[in-house]
Amino acid sequence: MATRRHPTARQARLGAELRKLRDAAGLKATAAATLLGVSSVQMSQIESGIAGVSEERLRRLAANYACSDDTLIDALVAMATDRTRGWWEEYRGVLPAAYLDLAELDHHATFRHDVAVIHVPGLFQTEDYARALFSYMNPEFPKSEVEHRVRHRMQRRVVIEGPRPVPYETVIHEAALRIRVVGRSASRAQLTRILELSEAEHISVRVIPFGLDDFAGAGTTMVYVGGAVSRLDTVVRDAPHGTGFVDAEAQLEHFRKLFRRVQGESLDPDQSRELVHKLNKEL
Repeated sequence: MATRRHPTARQARLGAELRKLRDAAGLKATAAATLLGVSSVQMSQIESGIAGVSEERLRRLAANYACSDDTLIDALVAMATDRTRGWWEEYRGVLPAAYLDLAELDHHATFRHDVAVIHVPGLFQTEDYARALFSYMNPEFPKSEVEHRVRHRMQRRVVIEGPRPVPYETVIHEAALRIRVVGRSASRAQLTRILELSEAEHISVRVIPFGLDDFAGAGTTMVYVGGAVSRLDTVVRDAPHGTGFVDAEAQLEHFRKLFRRVQGESLDPDQSRELVHKLNKEL
């Protein structure tokens, strides 16, 4: 059983889901290892994503865990047997692993829900806007380092602009639209891009205006990525120490409710386009 030094977030998620199934069945890791005919160490490696698992072994585990959710099992099998080497592989060893994990998460997404308060959502950003952000937040980076990040962010847009775009809903606070991360001309280009993308059938853009009363959700930012089944959804959270992935069901349900609440308090898509157009004309 080959092991990996650095499992991807997707590989680690598969192992975590297998561990959740085992815990739900009330079995110890030693019992699961016996079912597969492997050592406890090898079972631990499977559940941490360090070692892979075959379809046959995964289905055997699911059967012994009394998991009757065939859709979930099939989704886990797809994760276990996937050998995709996507465009993000060119950045391995060039950018931090989290950048590759984000791109892979996008690749397998079934939908995306974003809430942005201070900055325009990454999938909407122009090159100038993204370059200004990366340069400002990482002033010690050489130009080449910044350009790698900008190019990666531009390529990630394939999830909503590629041949198989996923449904995308984003709620943007007016603050993110007004803050001039870049100069006046580039800011107009950024707002124009938002307006253009908002016309796509699979994209919904809603804006929270400054004038909204009783809105205490200004600290709400999120990237919610749909999985093959709702249990495999993921929330991406940025923190000072790096990017984190949230996958506990209770937390996922919290963020689902939070997105619906913020969405319900925002302007509808037509009103939102009118506001973005107004802000664009003011520049």
